[in-house]
Amino acid sequence: MNKVNRYSLKLSVIAFAVTLFFSCESNFKQIQQINFSEFMPTGIADTVNLKYTDSGKVKAILISSKMLDYGTVKYPFTEFPEGIDLTLYEANNKKSFVSSDYAITFKGTEIIDLRGNVKMTTQDGQFMETEQLFYDQKNEWFFTEKKFKFTDPIKGFTTGEGIDFSKDFKRINFQKVYSEINEAE
Repeated sequence: MNKVNRYSLKLSVIAFAVTLFFSCESNFKQIQQINFSEFMPTGIADTVNLKYTDSGKVKAILISSKMLDYGTVKYPFTEFPEGIDLTLYEANNKKSFVSSDYAITFKGTEIIDLRGNVKMTTQDGQFMETEQLFYDQKNEWFFTEKKFKFTDPIKGFTTGEGIDFSKDFKRINFQKVYSEINEAE
């Protein structure tokens, strides 16, 4: 093979390779997106006022300045990143009030995870504060493994780690506790 044919063959191969290289788009970003699942809320609501009713009676009112709904992820949940104010109604029309800096509920579990500066007050003046508190809506039961302080205006206060109780504070189970009890007169 002579030099001209070899030169033409090399030039043709180089031209073909350059054309092939530049004709293909860079799909690197698209390929990265194939395995990337976006974690964005499917719904965003500002100034939320939810009322839960059962048999025509209001059972709870939840107020929050922001709600994010992640209903399309593998384990759907609703998040309240700016906290909540929750009012729970008992059968005898007594109310309990719960507030927290953050809350999240996973669909299907009926459990609300309240975090940050959690405070609960009853109409009778009982008061509970902790950093994290779970509320089982189905069983109307609260529980935490964190440090807490529970105050009863008549019986005094109790501090400790770990507590679970009914929403009306009629049944309370303490774990590790330190108490100060007012003596009966």
